[in-house]
Amino acid sequence: MLLSLLKILFFFAVVLALALGAVQLSETGQVLRVEYGGMEYALSPLKALMALFVLMIAAWLIFKLLGLALAVLRFLVGDETAINRHFARSRERKGYAAFGEGMLAVASGEGKLAQDKAAKAAKYLNQPHLTNLLAAQAAETSGDTGRAIGIYRTLLDDDRTRFVGIRGLMRQKLAEGDTGKALLLAQKAYALKPRHKEVQDTLLDLQTRERDWKGARQTLKDKRTQGDLPKDVALRRDAVLALQEASDVLAHGSSISAREAAISAAKASPDLVPAAVLAARSYVAQKDYRNASRILEKTWSVRPHPDIAAAYAEIVPDETPAARLRRFDALIKKNVDHEETRLLKAELLLAAEDFPNARRALGDLAEKHPTVRTLSIMAAVERGEGADDSVVRGWLTRALSASRGPQWCCDKCHNVMQAWSPVCDSCGGFDTLTWREPETRHRTTSATGAEMLPLLVGAPKPADDVPDLSEPVQPHPPGPAEPEGNPTLRRIEQPTVTPGMVPRESDYRVVDAPSSTVTTPEPAVVQGPDMPPQDPTAQPVSEPEQPQPTATVAEPIMVRPDVEPTDDAGWTKPGTGR
Repeated sequence: MLLSLLKILFFFAVVLALALGAVQLSETGQVLRVEYGGMEYALSPLKALMALFVLMIAAWLIFKLLGLALAVLRFLVGDETAINRHFARSRERKGYAAFGEGMLAVASGEGKLAQDKAAKAAKYLNQPHLTNLLAAQAAETSGDTGRAIGIYRTLLDDDRTRFVGIRGLMRQKLAEGDTGKALLLAQKAYALKPRHKEVQDTLLDLQTRERDWKGARQTLKDKRTQGDLPKDVALRRDAVLALQEASDVLAHGSSISAREAAISAAKASPDLVPAAVLAARSYVAQKDYRNASRILEKTWSVRPHPDIAAAYAEIVPDETPAARLRRFDALIKKNVDHEETRLLKAELLLAAEDFPNARRALGDLAEKHPTVRTLSIMAAVERGEGADDSVVRGWLTRALSASRGPQWCCDKCHNVMQAWSPVCDSCGGFDTLTWREPETRHRTTSATGAEMLPLLVGAPKPADDVPDLSEPVQPHPPGPAEPEGNPTLRRIEQPTVTPGMVPRESDYRVVDAPSSTVTTPEPAVVQGPDMPPQDPTAQPVSEPEQPQPTATVAEPIMVRPDVEPTDDAGWTKPGTGR
């Protein structure tokens, strides 16, 4: 509002000044005398101003006419004119239209159409840094890698497109699998644009693949400085790189540098199990057992792992099982309720032959989380407590089809690796391995049918009901085996199979046969030439004997050791007489 008021006041002030000036000039008696060609012209001040204005207009018209004349002259000699500019603008419009259609074709994946539009745009436009870029992308879309590489090399000659050309060549080398040349191109692209996020990630990935741990740590440091990574993620990845660098240095024999790098990695990331193990072993090599135990106990409190326990055992390798159990108590107390801690304690008690406490330390892990390790420990406990072989076989059979427990699994591709590595062997992901149990979405039947073994072996039986099959099977002792109502008959199991076949359990049937005594053996049957062949499964026919008051025994019944004994009343335990 105030600004508008000031503008209005300024306008009126200018008009007022002009009016006052015109009045002043009209009232003055001074005149302007101009003499030209022997004639004298007397002009008042107002007339002089008007004459000056007319002269200015005439000069402007003269300059315009001269410009028109020069334009006609240049048109005649072939220089640029408005007509030429008209045609140039027409070509430019067609070129940009083709360029836009080519970009749309690249985005939609129509490589052939994109190449045609790129050629048309290059024909109408005189901007090779744009048309070459479109032609390279169109060649990539259509799969013509040779043409794309040639165009990208052309882009290297222009400062405006050098980064684009290097990046395009880098992507082509990555597609071909040439990581060595791709790494060199990524380093050049990173030197041109250090803050380019895609180039940073590609360079870091290639450096880890080529085991350039020092360069990868520097790239990671730059990413952290630029704020592209959170602090905790950067510290974790730097610890992984430092650990791998220490491993390579240790392989070349420099133990001091490796120890320092491993210790720094363990301090930066306490949950990095391989770093803690390497640092502890470095301390042990220097006879510094206290720091070795302390760093392992710290890592165990964060992430218990079998490698930690193995390194803890290496501190005092020749101790007795009882002494090791007492020394490991400091490690166990760091994370008492963890499953790995319970398994470790159970194994230590097994080594000390304290089987009841090993069972109590294991608890219900064999039922809640059955793995190969927990079931094997239960089998060892049962064996140590003197359980029957069928009980031990039952646990071991369950272990055949049980889960292997936690392993090093990739979080990206779910690949399972035997040992930890900073890079996944399958997908190439960096720092993607986690100590966890693999995901089994679909349980399939194994080719060997191992999951059916628990059903074949059977459930473990109580010790009182399982016969001792370690000794040879003894015949039944003498005793009353005759059925009620007919003391001269006895019941036996007779197989009903074809001669020469091995009978199974289901082929036996119970038949009544006369009793025999030890003093009257059955007569041998002599096969004569005129006699019909005898059935080997037929029972011999003999005259019934009169019951004798002495030495009457039943025929021994052999028991197969691979089947369960019958529950007949005539069966007794060997050696008991009952």
